[in-house]
Amino acid sequence: MLIATNERGHVVKRATEPAIGMMLAGLRRGDAHMVVERVEEGRPGSWYIQVLLRENNTYQLEYRDGVPEQHFQTLTVSQEKVLAALLGWAAAKPSWKDGFGWDNIGEQFGSRDHPASESAEATERTTAPEHSDRGSRTEGTGRPQGTVP
Repeated sequence: MLIATNERGHVVKRATEPAIGMMLAGLRRGDAHMVVERVEEGRPGSWYIQVLLRENNTYQLEYRDGVPEQHFQTLTVSQEKVLAALLGWAAAKPSWKDGFGWDNIGEQFGSRDHPASESAEATERTTAPEHSDRGSRTEGTGRPQGTVP
């Protein structure tokens, strides 16, 4: 199941292409962000894609493939490319990542083999909005990582 959430706490369960597109179109510069999560019973890990519209009108696009070490980020000024990525990811199209230069930022979340990272992940879970334990949110703010309060 896909669940889309924005910074105002609006949640759409079983998110459709139109719902995802409308949520993206509704973002305003600053700390406006949205997350689309893939939640499947029996599938461990965190699977999501998220976007932040920065003050300078740049989109910060991130995705996580199950574990913190597989967390990637890119920047673009194209809302059209962001929408194509969001919808491609939601539809599990293999080519959705094409056209971007992705940076692995997983080291910011620590290693699962290190006790400190387990504590950090537990903190991440407790500081994220109640609907989700997914997303790279800055501690205590509920905003995607890399945002300025």
